[in-house]
Formats: sequence, structure tokens, C-alpha cells
Amino acid sequence: MKALIILPQMPSFLQQILFLILPILGAITVHEYAHALSAFKMGDPTPKYFGRLSLNPIKHLDPIGTLVLFLTKTVGWARPVPINPFNFRDPKKGMLLVALSGPFANLIFGLLCAFLYRSLKGLPLVFFDPLLIMLKLSVVINLGIALFNLIPVPPLDGSKILYGILPKRKDYLLLKLERYGFLILLVLVLSGVIGGVLYPVIQSGVKFLIGESL
Repeated sequence: MKALIILPQMPSFLQQILFLILPILGAITVHEYAHALSAFKMGDPTPKYFGRLSLNPIKHLDPIGTLVLFLTKTVGWARPVPINPFNFRDPKKGMLLVALSGPFANLIFGLLCAFLYRSLKGLPLVFFDPLLIMLKLSVVINLGIALFNLIPVPPLDGSKILYGILPKRKDYLLLKLERYGFLILLVLVLSGVIGGVLYPVIQSGVKFLIGESL
């Protein structure tokens, strides 16, 4: 699989892992908490009942999905937030807004990290270097997670967004695709198709936000 990001030069694999921990936990937590909060605000108490209306990363982590995210630096997943769309005034519109909230939260968080990176980069203090590395990784990972989740393949957010947009007479086609969604996604990831499409977009986004290439 084609790598989706290129890490800054680091002397050891262990150091790479240490620098990745906070950016990955932050991106996953922001994404899933946004889903839970938006559902709760629209009248669905399900996320709160299941303890997902929380900024505690442990509440959201999926062991396998987190491991995959550490290995690929972009592709991975957390435990889906349980939602009951029938608690929304308009179930179809509610699911659309909940699905959009995750990628949107990652984009906002990525922008914040980019702002902090630019603000601190010019300061002549060596102890800021690890923080700068983690901020840069946070920009990359949040952009990557946002874009990856917008792919319209179940169970990603993009499929739910598409479901919310499609007219009712056609959304059943997407529901039929759900049973094969994970397999399709796996093929797209392992074949390098997703990496080939996302990498240039992420690279351009990072260059625009922090003024540096990956």
C-alpha cells in the first residue's frame, strides 16, 4: 500500500510511535466526540447512554483500527458511535448532519494545529521541536482522517452523507452495498488506490496550511 504521509526525519521507530500517540488519539477523539455531540444535540440520547459523549480517548478506541492507523498514519477507524436515527425529527437529515460532523471536526482541529504550528515555528526555542513535530503530524492525520471518511463506501461517513443526499427511491442501492462495504474498502486500501488519490490532496493541503511539504 502506498504510504499516505511521510514523517519528518526521526532517529528511531520508537520515537516515531511516541510522536504519533497524541496526534492519533486527538484526531480519533475529536472525530467520534463530534458524532456523539451532534446526535445528542439533535435529540438522540443513545451516545450518552453508551458513554460516548466523552473526550476520553479510551471510550472511542478500537484496538485493531488504532493499530492500523499507527501503521498507515492515516487509514484506520474507531468504534462507531451508537446512534438511533428515529430519535431525530428528520432521521435522514439527522444522519446526514451527524455523518458530516466527524470530518468537519477533524478539519477544524487540523486548522487549529496548523495555526499553532505557524505561530510557534519562528520561536528560537529547541524544546518546541517535539511539539512542532506533533503539530505537523496532527495537521496531516486530521486532514487524512477527514478525507478518508468522506469516501462514499460503507461504513465510512461518506456513505451516510450520500444516503442523506440521495432521494428515497435510490438510497436503497447504497443500503444493498453495505454488506460488501468493508471488503470494497479493504481492496481499495490494499491496492493503493486510496493512497494514490488521497496523498496528493493531503500534500497540497498541508503545504497550504503550514507552508511546508510533507
